[in-house]
Amino acid sequence: AKYLMKVTDFLYKYQKSLNDRINEISIALTSGNASDMASYKMMVGEIQGLSYALEQVRTLLEKTDNDIDSA
Repeated sequence: AKYLMKVTDFLYKYQKSLNDRINEISIALTSGNASDMASYKMMVGEIQGLSYALEQVRTLLEKTDNDIDSA
């Protein structure tokens, strides 16, 4: 159980880090910081990748929480 708690702590911190980066890029985009279309596409692509990773982390956390609840 101790190991499982450390893993979930890591996942929650990683989730926060992903969210923070998505917010940073979103603010940059809405502030007009994309200098050209290539830069805009790169920023949007990064958000898409981070969002995918975030969804995977959420799924793992839900599974872990369910495993803890049923233990």
